[in-house]
Amino acid sequence: MTCTHTAPYYHACRDRRPSLCRRPAGLPACAFVQGCDASILLDESPAGDVPEKESSANGFTLVGLRTIDIAKSTVESMCPRTVSCADILAFAARDAAVAAGLPSYDVAAGRRDGMRSNMDDLPGNFPVPGHHVPRLTELFSQRGLTQEDLVALSGAHSIGGAHCFMFSNRIYGFSKDADVDPSLDPDYAARLRQVCPPKNPNNDPQQAPKVKFDARTGERLDTAYYSELLARRGLLTSDNALIEDAQTRAMVEAFARDEVMWQQKFAEAMQKVGMLDVLIGADKGQVRKQCRLVNGQEQQQQPQPQQQQQRQQQLPWLRPQPHFPWLRQRRPPRPFPRHPMGDLINGFFRGFH
Repeated sequence: MTCTHTAPYYHACRDRRPSLCRRPAGLPACAFVQGCDASILLDESPAGDVPEKESSANGFTLVGLRTIDIAKSTVESMCPRTVSCADILAFAARDAAVAAGLPSYDVAAGRRDGMRSNMDDLPGNFPVPGHHVPRLTELFSQRGLTQEDLVALSGAHSIGGAHCFMFSNRIYGFSKDADVDPSLDPDYAARLRQVCPPKNPNNDPQQAPKVKFDARTGERLDTAYYSELLARRGLLTSDNALIEDAQTRAMVEAFARDEVMWQQKFAEAMQKVGMLDVLIGADKGQVRKQCRLVNGQEQQQQPQPQQQQQRQQQLPWLRPQPHFPWLRQRRPPRPFPRHPMGDLINGFFRGFH
């Protein structure tokens, strides 16, 4: 069953919030955790596990989910129980890339949504800012992706940015012999130190300054990222690692010279990512009514009448709005985990968002 007449409504929802459209939330989960099953969108897990979105690999850096909610609510009203959240994410990822300057490419449909999400699935299976090419290549290979896919998809760091704590190890206390990573361009390192003060363990990560991956064309998906790498202005350790390895450096140089080739390779890699471990068939997964909840949970999450009345008394401008499921009462968010690994886990694929 198809519902092609919903496409204009999906695009209308997307176009209301173009700034968020540039940061699709589901790509990292598609690539390295559950497959493309929209598990990253779940607020609750039926098994009671802490969901992926609350991992320090996502945390406060995961934005744009309300745009997905709006798209799903609109499409669901036109074509109930047909278009999955996983498909909406896949199309949003493509449209985000197009909005940022990439030519359009085909995206297959027909995915179904997963029914589990567990933050414990991420550690050890997810690239982090401190990884070098051998480990990155290994992780990509485990998911059926090549080293060329790795370098091509890294070009997503042409947009977005990273908080200072994700790369502070490169500009403060790098080693016994050097306070700053000598592989960084000295002028670039000096500018980073002006923006990012020395790390303080008592600082709130959410208040940390943010630096663009690509200071030249940071709002456009292009090959400036690769030129910046060759100029020793790669922000993260994992970015700079691409020019320290002979094989990946050759790919970086090729993409820096030929933007059309990179666009093609990026689109092909995105298509491969969008087909990882997809759920297809009525016996696998489901088509969620709300992207944040597995079907059946939405009734469990409805506030009791007394709670609803108290809530409306406290917030008189807020009235029940069934078409906007993200306004439901939910548990208080967990505080951002303060853990030594948090600095490393938060990163790398933020650029994909």
